[in-house]
Order: sequence, then structure tokens, then C-alpha cells
Amino acid sequence: MKTIQKTTMKLAVLAWAAAACAAQAGTLVINTDASDPAPKAAWEAMAKGFMAANPDVTVKINTFDHEGFKTSIRNFLSANPPDIVTWYAGNRMAPFVNAGLFEDVSDVWAKEGLNDKLKSAVSSMTIGGKQWGVPYTYYQWGIYYRKDIFAKNNIAVPKDWKELLAASARLKAAGVTPFAIGTKALWPTGGWFDYLNMRVNGYEFHMDLTAGKVPYTDARVQAVFDRWDELTKPGYFLANHASYDWQDAVPAFVKGEAAMYLMGNFAVDPFKKGGLSEAQLGFMQFPKIGNVPMAEDAPTDTIHIPAKAKNKEDARRFLAYAASAKVQTEVNAILGQLPVNKDATRPSDTYLKDGFTMLSNAHALGQFYDRDAPAEMAKAGMEGFQRYMVKPESRKEVLERLEQVRQRVYK
Repeated sequence: MKTIQKTTMKLAVLAWAAAACAAQAGTLVINTDASDPAPKAAWEAMAKGFMAANPDVTVKINTFDHEGFKTSIRNFLSANPPDIVTWYAGNRMAPFVNAGLFEDVSDVWAKEGLNDKLKSAVSSMTIGGKQWGVPYTYYQWGIYYRKDIFAKNNIAVPKDWKELLAASARLKAAGVTPFAIGTKALWPTGGWFDYLNMRVNGYEFHMDLTAGKVPYTDARVQAVFDRWDELTKPGYFLANHASYDWQDAVPAFVKGEAAMYLMGNFAVDPFKKGGLSEAQLGFMQFPKIGNVPMAEDAPTDTIHIPAKAKNKEDARRFLAYAASAKVQTEVNAILGQLPVNKDATRPSDTYLKDGFTMLSNAHALGQFYDRDAPAEMAKAGMEGFQRYMVKPESRKEVLERLEQVRQRVYK
């Protein structure tokens, strides 16, 4: 009798263990900072769709607030990792890759043909020749301009730097400030530095610089400021911009006191709410400088598998699902942003449509200066850029100061 009971108990324990393993294998735990309404709705829709397509898997989403997520991600990746985690592309993912906390998912890219479908994002998802996650949404940066003011002054959309300078000179002569900008919050200066550096020196150099591999006193960085001088010294930026946040500079653009604004696509809503119609508001790619391949700033949200995840098989299925054209179309319709998959349905919104075409054909994607550089370097960098824009004569002092910070930050 005791033998039968022991056998029964043993079988029960084995059955429980098997059931526990099955439950673990069939549960996909996702940690995300999608706490705002649109991102939260997008992730709920993605989870629901994945479970409908994979009825053997139950998705559990843990949602953190943005700051809480940033401070806790390294801890839970090390101690109690989920199966999926959201993060960002480029240099922002490098510390987790280098620490062995993100899984190599090159096999998913190869199996799903993502090197072609997500072509513009390959560089920003690749470290050491391997891919470490999947991008699912981004948005474009570029120059928004007043079509009516351009027409009134007989200005064609500039395609290169020479044409941009000529347009700026004509606008200035007509009493219109070429560029609206507000630098009180510093970060808009990062967009200008990104584009000038990527146009003058290329994406690969820009990534090396923000990774701390190049001195800020390097001649190639000086060349970036040579081009910037051609805008700052003639007074082509809004006066007193250091006293304005970016939203504070919108009225100058709306009123026609300024004709262009380098900004992310999130600015379209304030432009329209200010009273601009599509007949007045246009979008153009930041003009080329020389023959450098055209990279773009496109802050990209990404999905990763922690190296210590328990359910990597289902996590890989989820990455493939989230990378598909159909899912990226649906998710970005909720987000009001752009799908990274070039085969996704093109957005109907005029500016997103232009952004989709531009980013799908980009050489590579920058993540914005304060994402690509470490926090301390980014802060010092943007403080320096603002100081330079206010006082162009401070350029030498600014770059020497940034080089001192670089040497300390990247030890």
C-alpha cells in the first residue's frame, strides 16, 4: 500500500512539475514603459493579436512609469528577467548588449527576412555584426516649412546646403527669420548637431562620436561647426531662442515671422492647432551636404529578449509577430507614429506619409543626441551647443570643455 501511495505521490509530483513547466512555457511575460494612453493601448492590442494567433500562449504585461522603468531595467534584467522587454535602438542598447543582458536574435532576422524589411534600422540594431532586438515604431525628424512664405519669396525647396543657405539669405532679406527654435530646454540643439554631423561626416562617424571614440576637438567636429557658423553668424535663428521652450517658438512659425522649423513629427499637432493648414505647412528632408549617405534622426522604440529569459521560444515568436508589416501597420495607427517595416501600409496622414518614404530609404537612423550619448555627455553637449548658438565666438571654448567631459565620461 505504501509503495502504491509513494508511486502515486511521485506521479503527482511529476505531473505538477510538467504542468508548471508547460505553464511557464506557455506564458510570455513582457515588461514595458508604455504607460501613456496610446502606447498602452497599442501594447494591449499587440498582446491580444498575438494570443489570437498563438492560442497556446498567454501574454502578461507589466507596465512601469517611464522613470521607474529606466532605473529598474538593469536590476530586473539581471535578477528576475521577463521574456520580453522594451527599450531603444543604437547606443542606448549597447550597455545591455555589452553586459550580456540582451539575447542575440540574429536568427529571427534571418528567418523573417528582416534585413530587407527593416532595412533602414539594421545599423541601429546591430552590434558586433549581430542583431539584438526588433524595432516596432519610430517617427521622423526633418524641416517643417511654410509653403506660402516660400512661394511668396519664389523659393524652391532646398535639396542641398548651398540651396538652403541661399533660401535663408533671401528670407532674411525679406524680413523673415529663416529658422524658428527654442533652446531653453536645450534638447532642440541636439537635433541640429545630429543633422549637421550626420550630413558632414556620416552616420558611422556620428555613432563613434556619441560612443566616446572621437575627440570633440577633432577636425571633423570642427567642420560641423564651420557649417553651423553659416547659420548662426548671419542671424538665421530666432533671436533670444535661449529664453524660449520649443513650444514658445511655435507662434513665430505660425505667424510667419519664421519660415522653417527643424523638429520631430510631434510638432505637427501644435502647428495645426496654431492655425496652419496643409496648404501652408510643408515637410522636407534635411538637405544633403556633399555626397555623404543620408541618415536621419528617427527615435526608435524596440523589443528585446533578456539573455536570462525563461521562455525564449515564445519570445522569438513574439518578435517575429511584432516585426511583421501587418502588425506594425495596426500598432502604429494606434500610436500615431510610423511602422519600421517598409512593406507596411503607408499612413494616410500627409506628414507621416512623407516621413515613411524618407525613413524607409534612409542610409541609417540616429536616435537623437540625448539617446545616443550617455546622460552626462548629452547634458554637457547640449549645454555647449546652446552656448555656441547664442555666442558663436565661444566655439573653441565649448569644444574644449566637451572634450574634457568626454575624457571623464568614457573612462
